Amino acid sequence: MFFTASYSIQRWLMTGLAAVLLAVFALPAPVTAQVTAFKQSVAEAAARDEALSAFYRANDYTGIWTGQDSKDRQRRQALLQAIEESSVHGLPASRYDAANLMTMMKSARTPRDLGRVEVELSRTFLRLARDLQTGMLIPSDVDSGIVRAVPYRDPTSYLTNFTKSSPRGFFRALPPTSGEYARLLKEKTRLERQLGAGGWGPKVPANALKPGSSGNAVVALRNRLTLMGFLARSSSSTYDVKIEQAVQRFQAAHGLEADGTAGASTIKEINETVETRLASIMVAMERERWLNMPRGKRHVLVNLTDFSARIIDDDKVTFKTRAVVGKNTGDRRSPEFSDEMEYLEINPTWNVPRSIAVKEYLPQMQRNPGAAGHLKLYNARGQQVSRANINFGAYNARNFPFDLKQPPSSRNALGLVKFMFPNKHNIYLHDTPSKSLFQRNVRAFSHGCIRLQDPFDFAYAILAKQEADPKTFFHSILDTRQQTQVKLKKKVPVHIIYRTAFTQAKGPTQYRDDVYGRDARIWSALQKAGVSLRAFQG
Repeated sequence: MFFTASYSIQRWLMTGLAAVLLAVFALPAPVTAQVTAFKQSVAEAAARDEALSAFYRANDYTGIWTGQDSKDRQRRQALLQAIEESSVHGLPASRYDAANLMTMMKSARTPRDLGRVEVELSRTFLRLARDLQTGMLIPSDVDSGIVRAVPYRDPTSYLTNFTKSSPRGFFRALPPTSGEYARLLKEKTRLERQLGAGGWGPKVPANALKPGSSGNAVVALRNRLTLMGFLARSSSSTYDVKIEQAVQRFQAAHGLEADGTAGASTIKEINETVETRLASIMVAMERERWLNMPRGKRHVLVNLTDFSARIIDDDKVTFKTRAVVGKNTGDRRSPEFSDEMEYLEINPTWNVPRSIAVKEYLPQMQRNPGAAGHLKLYNARGQQVSRANINFGAYNARNFPFDLKQPPSSRNALGLVKFMFPNKHNIYLHDTPSKSLFQRNVRAFSHGCIRLQDPFDFAYAILAKQEADPKTFFHSILDTRQQTQVKLKKKVPVHIIYRTAFTQAKGPTQYRDDVYGRDARIWSALQKAGVSLRAFQG
């Protein structure tokens, strides 16, 4: 840990409150009257908070913080220390107002005063515990595309479990225990130290540089790559092989084509500030808290900013493929959520979503009834109907009575296989006949679903857990050209995430562009809540 409780807090915890408590309980009023006054005060102070009221009611309004015994003292110490160390996790200590708590404790003179102190300590504890475990922000309040169900815990369970646990151990167990969170913490510290040392030096004063170039711009490039950790110290002022290789490593870590030439996109990323990268890390930590739950021994991880889909087994990437995600416009942006893959559909029929049918295809058919001829029309009874006698001009987005479907084929919009985790957002993973898009660096083109570059290999990997020869099994169904569902014997969790900063078990931290602007909105919300950047000296 970078911080320990300050001397003033430690001294107060050991002496100040104990003295107040002794003074209060030395009052001449009968002990029973003091206890009654304390409990009444607790009940009144907790009344406006359902969780606090329920906890204290079940506890007969007995305190857990303001007693004179060692357990209560340890809880007070653990809480105030956790507040002071909250900035390690990118949380603002001011949000928990330790100074106000200490003032309340110091000024307590009566049992009723102590009752108010008791409840305020619990209220602060609940806020800090939830923030550490599942984040400060409510995702959907920040961006409507973040439809993730955060695994919030019952507030009363926090208090109940806290009273049964080691106070410091309880706080240590709250943040995510994932390897990703631990690595993000490490990167946060590294960047804070770099910020304290003055950052990465002067920006590269050039629009582009290539191997063989020389001069001051190359020196700036060399120095920034060195301070970022991609290049060993060098005195070269020429864009030599070592700098070229360092540029390649940098490009790979930032989702760029690793060609070793510092073009405009590469120079832009190299010139990003330490502050920008540190903000991305702190946003990623908040996002990791939103996902603080078991991911699944085997799971699928789709990172929208990285345009990739991975299969993770025992925290190791066992398969990875490029992906195309939703276009950055209107309602096409892919949402963020978690669900479970239940089955594969081989030789799928594309049931055109109504929004696409009426916004895109109906206008085409109104101009030309034969347009989009690869799509078949079906009435409400599921019967295919001919276009010949249909006046498409008589319909609009509200009253269009037909469904549009594309039969199975290699030209089907879904390709030859889709991976289903049924959800209300109508999002799934699938093949596509539009293979050329996978060669692009930024791959945000779909209506929201996730297209895979290597869907067959992805299918083999998914089926390998239940089929001895998954490739032969898959193609035996594919060759029938009939729409077929293959149920998974064990559901596979799917997590669609959005991380502009993420880590690897080995190698440099990865950074990506904020393709939908979501992380910028999260950082703005964190700042409004009091989060700020820190710099370490030395």
